[in-house]
Amino acid sequence: MYCLQWLLPVLLIPKPLNPALWFSHSMFMGFYLLSFLLERKPCTICALVFLAALFLICYSCWGNCFLYHCTGSQLPESAHDPSIVGT
Repeated sequence: MYCLQWLLPVLLIPKPLNPALWFSHSMFMGFYLLSFLLERKPCTICALVFLAALFLICYSCWGNCFLYHCTGSQLPESAHDPSIVGT
């Protein structure tokens, strides 16, 4: 389970508040995971545990899924603040 220490922090990285950056963020995370899986070749158990955790987070729509934005979840109130998001 040594390889999980490099995979689990990926689930804790928050999505940016600015919706314009969601695509860049998801591409970066996808390429990081792909390169990690190809370079480090984690064991099957670690890969399955990580994919199960990723599936559960994205399926529950808690708002931290980096693959897509759930249609039912709302943006935080600070996302509408122009001083944080910008133009």
